[in-house]
Amino acid sequence: MLMVLVMSGLVLTAGIGLAVDGREILHESVWLKPFKFGLSFVLYGATLAWLLSKLRKAKRFGWWTGTVFAITGIVDVGFIAVQAARGTFSHFNDNSDTFNQVGQKVFMSGVMGLFGASLVVAIMLLFQRIGDAPLNRAIRVGIGLAVAGMALAFYLVGSQGQRQEVTDAYGHPVTLAGSHGIGVEVGGPGMPLTNWSTVGGDLRIPHFVGLHAIHFLLLTVLALSVLAARVEWLRPERVRHRLVGVAAFGYTGVMITVAVQAFRGQALIHPDVQTLGLLGGFLAVSLVALAGVIASARRPMRLPAEHTEAFEKLGV
Repeated sequence: MLMVLVMSGLVLTAGIGLAVDGREILHESVWLKPFKFGLSFVLYGATLAWLLSKLRKAKRFGWWTGTVFAITGIVDVGFIAVQAARGTFSHFNDNSDTFNQVGQKVFMSGVMGLFGASLVVAIMLLFQRIGDAPLNRAIRVGIGLAVAGMALAFYLVGSQGQRQEVTDAYGHPVTLAGSHGIGVEVGGPGMPLTNWSTVGGDLRIPHFVGLHAIHFLLLTVLALSVLAARVEWLRPERVRHRLVGVAAFGYTGVMITVAVQAFRGQALIHPDVQTLGLLGGFLAVSLVALAGVIASARRPMRLPAEHTEAFEKLGV
């Protein structure tokens, strides 16, 4: 939660920077990246802190795991913020100045720290029940997809061999050894705010979708719990458990679709028949499963014949 507090301060600082600092890198404000990272870590960090507080076993180990995540997150996002203040790139920057070279090594090690801590928490949650069945399923699937989304960071930080020459906010040359995009040049047209590519594949999309899967599923659990107070057939725990499973399957399908789309070098907003077919297949299965769960839940419960006869003898 201390990390969340620090990230909240960064969001505020970067927000002010967006409003008053006119410097740009690749046609976007130098403060947009730290703003997005800060906001993302506020959401994910607060969720992780809540999950760790619910552990029933190995609480001390969970505390240390959360501490590793928090320290690594502050160092990594701190480097992003410092590079933004310097008017240069944080990701893929291969310039030879000492500060950048040292920072890049720390930054790369931080990716492993964040991924490793999240993976450990995911494994711990697999063997512990920290809520009812719907909540437990949401947490396990959500944190699992978050770890999968983080795994994409290993590809983002340099498995692509291309090198491109760009300029920083002051016009100084910078060599980038890697890119978020596939089949597109760095600095190409992007979507508003996210800056996801509109002309090629962008691995930041499945990374984002995976990272925030747990938030979507927790909101689903909350919505079902609220509706259960008014909708009678939603009250049984098993019904909400199955509905969360349907939501998890559908969300996983969306993540797989955007990941395949990105690796194919295709922009999110320009899907072809293959992408639409893949997404449509996942959605069709989800809708059929949803209809099945609802039909089963709304079907009147029938007692066995011997129970019915017993009640009739009692005049019930």
